[in-house]
Amino acid sequence: MTAVPSNPPSTPLEDQEDLVRLEHLRRSYDIMRSEISRVVIGQEAVVEQLLIAIFARGHCILVGVPGLAKTLLVSTLSRILSLSFKRIQFTPDLMPADITGTEIIQEDPVTRERKFVFLRGPLFANMILADEINRTPPKTQAALLEAMQEHKVTVGGQTHKLAEPFFVLATQNPIEQEGTYPMPEAQLDRFMFMVTVGYPSAEEELAIMKATTGGQHVELQETLHADEILALQDIVRRVPVGDHVFRYALALTRATRPGEPEAPDFVRECVSWGAGPRASQYLILGAKARAALYGRNYVITDDVVAVALPVLRHRIVTNFNAEAEGMTPDRIVQRLIEQTPRPTDPRR
Repeated sequence: MTAVPSNPPSTPLEDQEDLVRLEHLRRSYDIMRSEISRVVIGQEAVVEQLLIAIFARGHCILVGVPGLAKTLLVSTLSRILSLSFKRIQFTPDLMPADITGTEIIQEDPVTRERKFVFLRGPLFANMILADEINRTPPKTQAALLEAMQEHKVTVGGQTHKLAEPFFVLATQNPIEQEGTYPMPEAQLDRFMFMVTVGYPSAEEELAIMKATTGGQHVELQETLHADEILALQDIVRRVPVGDHVFRYALALTRATRPGEPEAPDFVRECVSWGAGPRASQYLILGAKARAALYGRNYVITDDVVAVALPVLRHRIVTNFNAEAEGMTPDRIVQRLIEQTPRPTDPRR
């Protein structure tokens, strides 16, 4: 791969307290993966991407056929992080008030005075599993996306803050699209990652059969708490990034846009719309979180490559030519990674 000139990276975190927290995050990451593997067999890349998104303060959408332990994975994650967890089953008759909450009239038993009282909905938890988000109408989808962006809901003219940290992990079923409400690209763009959950290998499926057909119960170790997660999120944001990494992430994003001079010919032929600026931001934030989880106080281009697929796949709109040639967004991103010149990391 062709190397291009690069600038030296920014000064890494050097405060002793920050380095101690960074090491704590690395150790916690190893423990979390170990604990999750006791319940969810395989899906190692999915676990890593979910944890990257959490520490980068992002939301995820998981795409996979039924029965791949998506719900189990999210609930297990909430248990080891000591976070409150709510699962919302999205259905065609679900209304915004069903998830945000509503005001009800309540009578004081002593004074007989009536007043409005806000009854909180299931969004008031740290971790939300929005199950089959594409089965609910756009109005309810929009209410969820507002909460994701603002970390608050407004009901009856009153604003109510949501619990911190706050994560939404939505699921979509790639089959049985009849009667669904596919999320438009502008709304999908609000999710940091689109994570694809694939079938397990033969060995993993055999282990799943043995582990789930008995009567054993697994006790999980709580690894982190809400206050620790918030502090570690701040550390992740402060991980420095060299100019060469910024430029590499920018080059990847701009190469997805068919109207840009940087776009290769196959992108011009197969892509209608490329990724917007939010993709560049999430490439950097995801790279920072991955570096921190691996115990590094600096970012390398490998970190950007590792998060490129989940960041970009749902931000690329392909056209008929792509469909005819079998060019999926994943293949387009992989070809862009292969063809985009990667700068040499000074710390490698």
